Amino acid sequence: MLQTPYRHSRHYHGPVQAVVFDWAGTLVDFGSFAPTQVLIDAFKGFGIDITLAEARIPMGLAKWDHIAALGQLPSVDARWRARFGHSMRREDVDGLYAAFMPLQVERVAHYSTVIPGALPVLASLRERGIKIGSCSGYPRVVMDKLLPHAAAQGLEVDHAVATDDLKPGGRPGPWMALANVIELGVSELASCIKVDDTVPGIEEGLAAGMWTVGLSLSGNEVGLSLDEVQALPAAEVETRRRRAANKLAQVGAHYVIDSIADLPAVVAAIALRLARGERP
Repeated sequence: MLQTPYRHSRHYHGPVQAVVFDWAGTLVDFGSFAPTQVLIDAFKGFGIDITLAEARIPMGLAKWDHIAALGQLPSVDARWRARFGHSMRREDVDGLYAAFMPLQVERVAHYSTVIPGALPVLASLRERGIKIGSCSGYPRVVMDKLLPHAAAQGLEVDHAVATDDLKPGGRPGPWMALANVIELGVSELASCIKVDDTVPGIEEGLAAGMWTVGLSLSGNEVGLSLDEVQALPAAEVETRRRRAANKLAQVGAHYVIDSIADLPAVVAAIALRLARGERP
């Protein structure tokens, strides 16, 4: 019997079914300060000073991985070796993580004000029948503190995945994004949009076969509070916006916008592309 190779010829022409959001720097915490400032404080408890810029470099990873990646930065490694006589070991990462977690649980709500525009954008998605998923580099114990704090401000999602909910691991792998697909009952990966302010978060969406939208001004790449952004000269804001947008675009983000407030136009554009049979 002659067998011909299988060819995938089906094209999806349906609507956007789901948007999967990151949390810090995306839905809440303009500038993404809760993860970074607490990391600075945790390292300081071990006698190691790290800068905010250093703390932001591995942003988007699971927090244990984030701490390990910080320890591998040449500048941080030099300080660690000067103090302890060796590079950071696994047990050192465990110790830092154990010190970090209570601080993160205690302080996450302090930083997690809903980002302007998030509530009307989520409402508009629901009006269109689009499901709202989410995932985070935060572990479950932090998410359990963050979710009711966000709900008290009017922000609720249909599903939330924490980085330690799944055994395969966190970003940049696709697992948290795909867990949302399963839980939300999405039938087509191409109908999903991943929205994130970090490089690992964009890579996560791409690995999951989703459209990806990077956030420049509200997130980790600019790393300023809303008040700080508004106080800058327009030319400086544009310089920082362009630098952040270029970084997110270079790793493959299909679209880059300032913040979640600008998302509806992108959702509409992706819906038109899906209607033409385009895929991410």
